[in-house]
Amino acid sequence: MILFGKLLLLALDIYFWIIVLSVVISWLIAFEVLNVRNPQAANLVRLLNKATEPVYRPLRKFIPAIGGIDITPIIVIFGIYLAKHIVITLFMPHVIY
Repeated sequence: MILFGKLLLLALDIYFWIIVLSVVISWLIAFEVLNVRNPQAANLVRLLNKATEPVYRPLRKFIPAIGGIDITPIIVIFGIYLAKHIVITLFMPHVIY
């Protein structure tokens, strides 16, 4: 059971870093540091969108952008931390983190 909990925690950690990378890349695009016309950059953006949009899309229906800033990644990160706490509580109750 502990192994399954650790695998879930690993998956949540990986998704957290995918979200952070997605946010940083979007800032680099917004400040014109990264050019999306570059094929490698376009592929990276497309990959990150495929990984994050299925989670962002339902939330964006209920959470509008505030002043042009999309806060959906922040909400998803809070959800990840909540899910990590639940996984630790359910699968590893005797392990100290």
